[in-house]
Amino acid sequence: VQLQASGGGLVQAGDSLRLSCGASGRPESPGILAWFRQAPGEERKFVAAVRWPTSRSYYADSVKGRFTVSRDNSKNELNLQMTSLKPEDTAVYYCAKRLHWAVDYYNPGQYSIWGQGTLVTVSS
Repeated sequence: VQLQASGGGLVQAGDSLRLSCGASGRPESPGILAWFRQAPGEERKFVAAVRWPTSRSYYADSVKGRFTVSRDNSKNELNLQMTSLKPEDTAVYYCAKRLHWAVDYYNPGQYSIWGQGTLVTVSS
């Protein structure tokens, strides 16, 4: 399975942006698709995740109410709709996949499959 993230770019504060992550191969067991982000000099941090097949979503407090994560089963794609972007949202965004549920889904160490990252820059 490989992941390919896209959709990053330079936007202004308050703008919206949509990230996509295409996955090759269908998931073979229940698991998690997630977005993480990493700002310069910082650790990789959890942003949002969707669990399948339940489609339940999870969010970091910092993005709750502004970001929406979704999975398009027909395209085998994970999306992240970001609104009301802030300069502190600037980071490289990574999609990740884990086969099988983990209660600490917010821990990047739980994921073994990663996309290459896409840069989001929000100017003030």
